[in-house]
Amino acid sequence: MWRDLLVAVDIGGTFTDVTLQDGATGRAWTAKTPSTPRDPSEAFVTGVGLALAAAGRAAAEIGRVLHGTTVATNLILEGRTAPTALITTEGFRHVLEIGRADLPRRDNLWSWVKPKRPVPPSRVFEVSGRIGPGGAELAPLDEAGMRVAARAAAASGARAVAVCFLHAFANPAHERRALAILAEEAPELAATASCDVLPVVREYERSMATVLNAAVMPAVSTYVARLEERLAGAGIAAPLLLMKSNGGVAGSAAIRRQPVQTALSGPAAGVVGARAVAEAAGLPDIITVDIGGTSADICLVAGGRIGLTQSGRVGPWPLPLPMVDMVTIGAGGGSLARVAPGGALTVGPASAGADPGPACYGGGGEEPTVTDAHIVLGHLPPALLGGRMALDPALAERAVRERVAEPLGLSLEDAARGILAIADNNMVGAIRVVSVERGQYPRGFALVPFGGAGPLHGCALAELLGIETVLVPPAPGVLCAQGLLAADLKAEFSRTVALPLDAADPALLDAAYAALEAEADAWFAAEAVPPADRATARVALMRYAEQGFELPIPHAAPAALAADFAAAHGALYGFDLPNIGIEIVTLRVEARGRMPSPAAPSPGTGTAEAALVGHQRMRLRGGTNAEAPIYDRARLGAGSVLAGPAILVQLDATTLLPPGWRAQVHEAGSLLLQRG
Repeated sequence: MWRDLLVAVDIGGTFTDVTLQDGATGRAWTAKTPSTPRDPSEAFVTGVGLALAAAGRAAAEIGRVLHGTTVATNLILEGRTAPTALITTEGFRHVLEIGRADLPRRDNLWSWVKPKRPVPPSRVFEVSGRIGPGGAELAPLDEAGMRVAARAAAASGARAVAVCFLHAFANPAHERRALAILAEEAPELAATASCDVLPVVREYERSMATVLNAAVMPAVSTYVARLEERLAGAGIAAPLLLMKSNGGVAGSAAIRRQPVQTALSGPAAGVVGARAVAEAAGLPDIITVDIGGTSADICLVAGGRIGLTQSGRVGPWPLPLPMVDMVTIGAGGGSLARVAPGGALTVGPASAGADPGPACYGGGGEEPTVTDAHIVLGHLPPALLGGRMALDPALAERAVRERVAEPLGLSLEDAARGILAIADNNMVGAIRVVSVERGQYPRGFALVPFGGAGPLHGCALAELLGIETVLVPPAPGVLCAQGLLAADLKAEFSRTVALPLDAADPALLDAAYAALEAEADAWFAAEAVPPADRATARVALMRYAEQGFELPIPHAAPAALAADFAAAHGALYGFDLPNIGIEIVTLRVEARGRMPSPAAPSPGTGTAEAALVGHQRMRLRGGTNAEAPIYDRARLGAGSVLAGPAILVQLDATTLLPPGWRAQVHEAGSLLLQRG
């Protein structure tokens, strides 16, 4: 049985966000503390301690610890992964080097340089033996050669090793034996095989996913172990569950085996939390915008369904694991504004991060950021984090004036407004990628901004997109942490079959699905999910013959599958191809272990007059100033109505209500912002 007190922690580039919630009453306490990049677990435990102190509760009362982490993502993006070796089938040594013929979409044909691969050819070792595409053994595994390769991998200086044999998705026997030999010959190496990471077709993508999983295993395993030690030292004996990039959570043991599953886990938790908040407000169609200190993560949710993609990337590398379909750009509160030598003003992707942070934080930062521009225009209160972090307007004004206004010959106000305009338009471009470019018109959706900086930009983004409704969650700055509380245990089990739909035998498909469901049952047992809380769904990944990509379609009879696939293809691309054959490429079983949902918190009971805590000068468009009221959001009761311009403050975020907008507190606690 889960105990009633739950804690969720999301570690970002600037702040670590914590939500502590009483599962029985729904009452929640939040904490926000600066991240500690040298050891993220330090900020983790500090934040949990702050939340426990605010609640007046003991560490021993915690029954569940949930965590969203970007440790694996940052290791890959920053090139700090462990030295890794790859053992592959004879003749396939250069799969990683060859990669794909296509160039990244936005890169120039003449200036693009192929990025350095995570495993150089000198650490790729070949072993003879061959499995056919149907799973039959064409040549036995050369076990003596495998032992030689294992010893060579250890001698190469590698700390991890990936095994990826040809057609292992059809028959994993050779990879299983290779792992056993590695355990005998090189037990000091962290080892993983493609049959456990991504047992599907396409050698390059499968090899890359397996290599990346191996490359982050040592660091992630060390981090998880250190985190569990710190939790035990703080008196917390609850199980640790980590968010995966597919929007579900898994136990620490599973994450140690497949740490690459946590890539983009923090942003995925935010989407899960945003969907829960929007459902409570009766809004099934939303566009989420998670704006933190360094990045903005954007996702479209239609009909309450969070879309998954298997075309995800981490930096320059493909990672075709099921993950929440989102777009990430370098735009956040800490994004640096710089004047290029030619006189162009750019904002991001470089960020001031947690150290030194924006100039107004007084931590030594001298370059202007998006946060400093908000300070100049009067959009932020004098202090953040409930008064614990004072802001220095003079430092913000000096940074904007000296680095942007004077070099461009602009007034201080115009320079600050230009910084925000560029940041907003960068985000609008990303929003159009997940909406217009995928056949969805933004005006039919509500915008849900969250993250520490999200509510500052929500109304401006909505105006640029023609969106009429903005929904600000009750605790927008820690929504990624709160999304962890709404997440279920989740895993996917896949197998490539590559069959023409008109030749697919329903009995064979059922047998293949049954085998995947048996794997799901084993996973349920390992995660201790009660039978009543288990759910599975069958999905077929389908394409027109000779296409290079697939669409996920819920499994049905062959005739229904064909119609559903054609409809999905038409909705996404605007056309279908009725005279082209359809193929089932991969079968997937999605397993979900339902977690207890905590009770929803209730909003306050106060009026707008009671919530008024002061006024602040705000610089409006056109050069006019206004004494904008500042409201303590925690004091606002359901039904309270406010008119812009106004500033709403709370511990974890600040909401900017511009002129021409009105805000109403929904009975579920969210703010509904509407134009007019």
